[in-house]
Amino acid sequence: MRPPQWLVTQMPIGMLDDDFFVRFLSIFQHGADSLAEGADNLEHLGDVSVAPDAMVRWLAGWIGLDGLDPSLPGRAARTVVRASAETLAWRGTVHGLTRTLEVLSGGPAEVLDGGGVWLEGEAPPDPAWVRMTVATTGWLSEPDFAAVVADEVPAHVRAQLWVEDRLIWTSAADGGGHVPGAH
Repeated sequence: MRPPQWLVTQMPIGMLDDDFFVRFLSIFQHGADSLAEGADNLEHLGDVSVAPDAMVRWLAGWIGLDGLDPSLPGRAARTVVRASAETLAWRGTVHGLTRTLEVLSGGPAEVLDGGGVWLEGEAPPDPAWVRMTVATTGWLSEPDFAAVVADEVPAHVRAQLWVEDRLIWTSAADGGGHVPGAH
């Protein structure tokens, strides 16, 4: 916190005897205050817990969340951006998909996949599938929820997204492959 007359007090003592000069300098101090406050806040702009809402939405674009709903309350937007940034390194993995689904739905998520590590010659013929299940799509509509999730699934993987017992999205819309565990 700066003292109220921080710019004036930096002047040589002899200059402070002139009342006109002090008042004149105060005009510039008023403008400099807003610049200094902006500079003081620079280090906090990248922190979604304290950044202004507009900055949080802008930061969302940095990590690929261009479609972050502008009507989403500030606290929810911060949660989504923070969780998305934390899981970015896990994108496309069971852990990353699970965390993304949990944040978006606001509840537990189940992700089953065919991935794994096998000895040579022992791999199943088609391990590239994933089945994701949530109880609700949270604040998102089903199409919006499915669009966000579809962006997180690797392109070569056949995927199904279920809300309770309803299939709301599949990457194999043309009737391609079977995902184990599907009803």
